[in-house]
Amino acid sequence: MKELMILSRLLEYPDAALWQHQQEVHAALAESDVLSKEDAQSLCVFVRDLTQKDVLDVQADYSELFDRGRATSLLLFEHVHGESRDRGQAMVDLMAQYAQHGLELDSRELPDHLPLYLEYLAQLPRDEALGGLQDIAPILALLSARLQQRESRYAVLFDVLLKLASTEVDSQKVAEKIADEARDDTPQALDAVWEEEQVKFFADQGCAESDIAAHQRRFAGAVAPQYLNISTGGER
Repeated sequence: MKELMILSRLLEYPDAALWQHQQEVHAALAESDVLSKEDAQSLCVFVRDLTQKDVLDVQADYSELFDRGRATSLLLFEHVHGESRDRGQAMVDLMAQYAQHGLELDSRELPDHLPLYLEYLAQLPRDEALGGLQDIAPILALLSARLQQRESRYAVLFDVLLKLASTEVDSQKVAEKIADEARDDTPQALDAVWEEEQVKFFADQGCAESDIAAHQRRFAGAVAPQYLNISTGGER
């Protein structure tokens, strides 16, 4: 599905290629027989607004939005397992899934990065691709709500992905989940996380286990439909 490939590119760290090829993106969206005209137009407006700004400013905004704190992280397992020891096995399983479909990762890429996952889905038959979107619909809904709360234009990308998934998500449960959340991207919040990590680091020095084993257990889990317990169903 070329639409998933476009959305993957729009969610990646922005670079000059988008500015250079924006007209091609507009043309591909206009020709889509998967997106509604309204959604295609919304994405075109997103691209237009983004590329009207200087690329360095857009890059700075992107890093502020997605790389500070965990609430809007584009790492899928961050919203499923966090620092749980289940995360590592999930990474291994997902990489094996990619490999079965000929997708090779370089050493800098984490398999649960949303743009990479969308690129993978884009290579699959349409029904399988939409099934993969349905699996992560609760995460997409949560990210969409948080981005709307922050008045970010990136929210529209998640709204389009949710429409493609055609899965109902309980918006009331999403709203309740984020209602009392404190921002985790403020200097104070980031300092608190750093201090917590320091405490964990020094506490771990007394453990007999190897650092490698401890690291491996921090990252584990598998993508599962229940994620945040906010999905109310949907047909594949």
